[in-house]
Amino acid sequence: MNVNRAGSAGIRIKTARAIESTGDASALDRYILDSADSGGAIAVVEHLLAPRTLAAPIHRHSREDEYSLVLAGRLGVFEDGDEVVASPGDLVFKPRGRWHTFWNAGEEPLRVLELIVPGGIEQLFRQLAEPGGEYDPATLPPLAAEYGGEVDFEATMPLMQRHGLVF
Repeated sequence: MNVNRAGSAGIRIKTARAIESTGDASALDRYILDSADSGGAIAVVEHLLAPRTLAAPIHRHSREDEYSLVLAGRLGVFEDGDEVVASPGDLVFKPRGRWHTFWNAGEEPLRVLELIVPGGIEQLFRQLAEPGGEYDPATLPPLAAEYGGEVDFEATMPLMQRHGLVF
């Protein structure tokens, strides 16, 4: 972590230039706080999604809870058959072990601050942004399994069609 230290209190500043990003204009992840910098306790990732973009196939993970704070735009969330839309200032809790995904449900860019407890799965996000790391039904399931995750592409397609979404 590229930080400035102030006094003995241990206050640290991670400058904007030090924040790593992956993705492109339609789906960008900014790694605000890596789990390595919190002793594994938490990771913080800002997701930026273009209108009608799905963040990931329907999935579940066994190790992490996720808290999504909507900063701008409209966040659509699917969880175990239920769908909700959250607005700026809303916090959405996505507990481990439940099938879920999220998308930009509006016509403006979406910004979400994702708190992942405990951290670690942000490394999967990085791997998916690498060449060959796309959402491929043949390669994503074993990769997700390395992080205690499962994906369901079959259930994802009706959701995409219902809301006119793209990856």
